[in-house]
Amino acid sequence: MTYILGISAYYHDSAACVVVDGEIVAAAQEERFTRVKHDPRFPTAAIEYCLNEADVKLTDLDGIVFYDKPLLKFERLLETYLANAPKGFLSFARSMPIWLKEKLYLKSVLRRELRAIAANQSPEIEKPNKIALPQLLFTEHHQSHAASAFYPSPFADAAVVCLDGVGEWATSSVWHGQEAKLTALSEIHFPHSLGLLYSAFTYYCGFRVNAGEYKLMGLAPYGEPRYVDLIYEHLIDVKPDGSFRLNMRYFDYAVGSVMTNKRFAALFGGPALPADDTPEQRHFDLARSIQVVTEEVVVKIAKYAKQLTGSNNLCLAGGVALNCVANAKILAEAGFENVWIQPASGDAGGALGSALQVWYGYFENNRENASDQMQGAYLGPQYSDTDIQQAIDNKQVVAKQLARDDLLTEVAAWLTQDNVVGWFQGRMEFGPRALGNRTILGDARSTSMQRKMNIAIKQRESFRPFAPIVKLDKVSEYFEFNGPSPYMLLTADVNPTLKCETDDDVEGLDRVNQVRSSLPAITHIDYSARLQTVAQETNPTLYALLDAFEQLTQVPVLINTSFNVRGEPPVCSPEDAIRCFLATDMDYLVMGQWVLDKREQSDSAIALAKSVTFEKD
Repeated sequence: MTYILGISAYYHDSAACVVVDGEIVAAAQEERFTRVKHDPRFPTAAIEYCLNEADVKLTDLDGIVFYDKPLLKFERLLETYLANAPKGFLSFARSMPIWLKEKLYLKSVLRRELRAIAANQSPEIEKPNKIALPQLLFTEHHQSHAASAFYPSPFADAAVVCLDGVGEWATSSVWHGQEAKLTALSEIHFPHSLGLLYSAFTYYCGFRVNAGEYKLMGLAPYGEPRYVDLIYEHLIDVKPDGSFRLNMRYFDYAVGSVMTNKRFAALFGGPALPADDTPEQRHFDLARSIQVVTEEVVVKIAKYAKQLTGSNNLCLAGGVALNCVANAKILAEAGFENVWIQPASGDAGGALGSALQVWYGYFENNRENASDQMQGAYLGPQYSDTDIQQAIDNKQVVAKQLARDDLLTEVAAWLTQDNVVGWFQGRMEFGPRALGNRTILGDARSTSMQRKMNIAIKQRESFRPFAPIVKLDKVSEYFEFNGPSPYMLLTADVNPTLKCETDDDVEGLDRVNQVRSSLPAITHIDYSARLQTVAQETNPTLYALLDAFEQLTQVPVLINTSFNVRGEPPVCSPEDAIRCFLATDMDYLVMGQWVLDKREQSDSAIALAKSVTFEKD
């Protein structure tokens, strides 16, 4: 058997993945173990989990691969500063010590960290610094993205589009995947980046770069596309094939410490909104405008990819592929019969992609899969009922154990009564989305649930929409959509038969409280929803709960949001779940067959849980 460890680290969302004979055995982000959101540090805990899941020692691996090439990235950094000198000298001076001490000598850093893990696995070794390591390999950043998109997909032939901020040089790339071969066809290079353009508006509208882009996407429906022409006139020149160039006179990210400059501020009527300030109509309109521009550019790129490859299938990866609204536009307008999106599209997915690239490229193996190989993205740790009971005992909380059928009936009934349920089952998801195993559930029919979840549970901005889960075989009854959307990476409008008329006099963020459909808690103000379909084969427990809820309500739809509060990564362990449950206004927590009722918990346990805080994202 061939064991390959993939690693992504040192930018954001560090992660690890183990592939065994081409099968994805385990994958997880470091943040889930350290409880530091978007943790960029070397993923020691994630690697240890993946090795344990694969039942292999680090020294027995056949290869270890890192998801990008630091020397190429260093070349880009130097050339960028030289091209802009003397502008950006302070930023250059700040970054050089880190590069010269660590990143430029990444092989040495990686070997040191890996030997520490190997020594921990084999404490009998007397000289850890002499441990012989497996061969250490490197893939290019966009090559990792492309591999993560194509190789787990169900397609033997596909166009592959990767869009993100920046890797080494590439910011956008088109590939052709054929069986076990990936061929690069075109690239756009830094500083011209669709991902960084979107991040510039994220920053300008008061959200954190690399964390708040999904907030900007959620804000867009509140606005009008008033600035689209201005963006095209001053910021970006787009050709018919989707290739583009940015006007760098308006941006500071190439050599500065912020995304935009005074020209950008003057163009859009004022300075960037301070973090956590309430956005106004101008920011709504800016969010809508850059969303429209992004959609138009990615559709052009996707059409060009189809022209280059002639394929009816498209695979997507890179941070921009997490923009589910743009993905829906591609599906509707780019001319592909099938679109598959890597659920861990960001840098975390690079760990998975790099491992698969080595399996198929370096080791030259054949590829024979004809189905989605991501296993629902359920690739993280799982905990037995015994593990859960141990956590309950350690936390000294009150819980009871129920038989499976009784559990599903009880939870479905609680949900019909406007209760919020923490749902902790099976293996943890890989990627940023909660897909039903580390999830908070609520009744999508409730008129108060959207506000209750945002303010009292998630402790986040009131305008943020919630996503629905729906039984795959019933999706077209409730949404203008037919087919699978297993990874919550596509939007669809609610079925017209469910829509309600609204009061046109309501303006701004107050519109969030309007009832727009018979599923108001998951219907955004433009009648869209970020859709996840649940198949019985992929997640039988969650499907059974939807079925139990349908038997009570005739509606197989629930709210699904990640099990965390603002600034916290989704929970990983039973201990994480108990703490988050106690610290919020969740009514029930279900972990495996165990159930906790908030009313039965002690004031001291609740106070202790609430004392744990997270930095807001």
